[in-house]
Amino acid sequence: MTIRQRVALVTGGTRGIGKGVALAFAREGARVAIAYRANKPAAQNTLRQLQLEGAECFAVETNLTDPLKVDFLVSAVLERFGRLDILVNNVGEFRWKLVAETSIEEWNEVLASNLQSVFYASRAALPAMRRQRWGRIINMGAVGAERAFGQATISAYASAKAAVVAFSRSLAIEEAKNGITVNVVNPSNIDEKELTLAEARRMPDARYPIGRPPTAEDVAAAVKFFASEEADYVTGQVLNVSGGWLL
Repeated sequence: MTIRQRVALVTGGTRGIGKGVALAFAREGARVAIAYRANKPAAQNTLRQLQLEGAECFAVETNLTDPLKVDFLVSAVLERFGRLDILVNNVGEFRWKLVAETSIEEWNEVLASNLQSVFYASRAALPAMRRQRWGRIINMGAVGAERAFGQATISAYASAKAAVVAFSRSLAIEEAKNGITVNVVNPSNIDEKELTLAEARRMPDARYPIGRPPTAEDVAAAVKFFASEEADYVTGQVLNVSGGWLL
């Protein structure tokens, strides 16, 4: 998939799905910027792995729920690489709580992390992408977000992810004329142990019809497609990468 020499910004790029996506881009020859909230050692470790893949890369510590800091983040990428081709919006806080037990602050924090951050980063990236007449925005949803799924104790998260799908489809319509595509990948739960695909294939898991647990590599493969030149005619789409979970 043709993303060689493209410039990619991956938010939440130090672990899990974000790290997997950043490494996948690096292996394809892209230049990579990762954004992280606070874990500097994790960021440095990810940069070392990206460099081992031969990637030109750097990391920015930031808060994706602060629009001014998001603007600075995008400016840093443009200053370093001169362009921004691919934006992967991957951050998103998750909490298990009943509505009756959720404080206003907690509700706002989950929506800010999962939804506002997508708006802020996309809006900041658009001017550069418009100038280039080429851009790819890939947003992370959640399995079932395209049908506004409901589940007890995750009302804020489910609401935010359903809104990410609606936002992405709206933005896809607005920016199609500018050569910018916008798509959503809905991943299933990725184990914090960061299993490799080879390891996952040796681990039976009856929760998924495919028969094994998901990995960041599975999600990264979908993201790479949406980010590629081959996906030029694909926009406003939602792809569940879930092994058949919750069909």
